[in-house]
Amino acid sequence: MPFSQSSQLSTIIHYAEQLKPLSVLDLGTGMGQYGFLLRTNLENINLFEISGATGQQRPREQWKVRIDGVEGFAGYITPVHAYAYNNMQISDVLDALPRIADDSYDLVIGIDILEHFTTENGSVFLDHCKRVAKRAALVSTPKAFHAQEIEANPFENHRSVWSVNDLADKGFTHILPNEESWVAVYTLF
Repeated sequence: MPFSQSSQLSTIIHYAEQLKPLSVLDLGTGMGQYGFLLRTNLENINLFEISGATGQQRPREQWKVRIDGVEGFAGYITPVHAYAYNNMQISDVLDALPRIADDSYDLVIGIDILEHFTTENGSVFLDHCKRVAKRAALVSTPKAFHAQEIEANPFENHRSVWSVNDLADKGFTHILPNEESWVAVYTLF
């Protein structure tokens, strides 16, 4: 679906706040909720100039954090994307990732996207996430398989389930607490 499990929102945003990335790549943005939450929580005081009785949004050129996104289904693009993301690409992420240079982003996130790939393509996806990440890559995926077929958007079909051992085998060894999903991190520091 174009949105994430609410139970993992705080965990993921808290991790990003502690990492303090200056660049983030959001793979499979959906409706843009992580772009918005990352923009408001990482950018923080740089978003608005508040003095006296007036306040206004700072020009985008003064924002400190670059947040880019890739979304495969154009129907999910909302006004949130125009606000939260510096650059948005409408593309299958497996087509977009090979064109992104190594170590391009401090943090790469793939939230609730891994289960939409076959195991083979998911492995390729994870390898690209690690390659593109300068400091960390974070993915989340359900702990159990949930059958899902969406005729209007085949990108939403569930094709695999990943265990904590599968993720560890790919280098995602740090697991953040969540009851429903694996929230796994690959770090380079």
